[in-house]
Amino acid sequence: MAKIKPFKGIRPPKDFVEQVASRPYDVLNSEEARQEADGNEKSLYHIIKPEIDFVSGTDEHSPEVYQKAVENFNMFQEKGWLVQDNKEHYYIYAQTMNGHTQYGLVVGACVEDYMSGVIKKHELTRRDKEEDRMKHVRINNANIEPVFFAYPDNTELDAIIKQETSVSPEYDFVAPDGFGHHFWVIDNDKTIARITELFAQIPNLYIADGHHRTAAAALVGNEKARQNPNHRGDEEYNYFLAVCFPASQLQIIDYNRVVKDLNGLTPHEFLEKLKENFIVEEKGVQIYKPKKLHNFSLYIDGKWYSLTAKEGTY
Repeated sequence: MAKIKPFKGIRPPKDFVEQVASRPYDVLNSEEARQEADGNEKSLYHIIKPEIDFVSGTDEHSPEVYQKAVENFNMFQEKGWLVQDNKEHYYIYAQTMNGHTQYGLVVGACVEDYMSGVIKKHELTRRDKEEDRMKHVRINNANIEPVFFAYPDNTELDAIIKQETSVSPEYDFVAPDGFGHHFWVIDNDKTIARITELFAQIPNLYIADGHHRTAAAALVGNEKARQNPNHRGDEEYNYFLAVCFPASQLQIIDYNRVVKDLNGLTPHEFLEKLKENFIVEEKGVQIYKPKKLHNFSLYIDGKWYSLTAKEGTY
């Protein structure tokens, strides 16, 4: 069963939130981050992509870049651009895109749940990308960005979220990319305790996005537990930052790849190779979009195909 906890969030005052807000660190390169943060000293990119504070071409994995993240994180707090809450809360974060709004609970997710498989993943991770974020978590002693989980629908959690979002949000703005962001603070102690109890009845959480950030946060937490001779299990490092959305609300955006070289194979031979790990079904000439998890679409040689991953290949 899923174990979560409330936490004392470190977040911007309402007047600064639009300046601090950024896209995730891994959806843009260093130059793109440098351009987006240009003229904005409060941008979170200065912490999550601190290479932008160096000359163009600086190695983003160099020790001085990671150290700059720490300096900037501390500076943001000293200047009041990020302020820690004085009480443990859960929070609600909602995203609006293409007319659809999905509501997620911001929680401390449990490291042990990741290690034991209560938190399910569906992607393999690269060690170099894990190590990059592990260094970032270690040196800042913080999770600066949340990971994105899904959980099976729960009517009581739905009711709590509906009640909590019936009041004006703490943050409410539309980012330059057109996506709306809305945020509420859950302050009632009984509600907080009930959310913890309800998640304890949920068998699994599922990583929707952020496999490398999840792995990095969990591995650093696990490191800290091993290194602490007085480890109890309730320390802050046993948890990491996650936003959990009910599965029925998720709107998954297409994630496309272009294969430019079939390595000498014909389209037919390529499809036959795919059948080793996928169930391949021809879908005709009209655009085909996946309908479920582990289901992919492929356009090749003028036709669309459905690819469903065989058990054991994900």
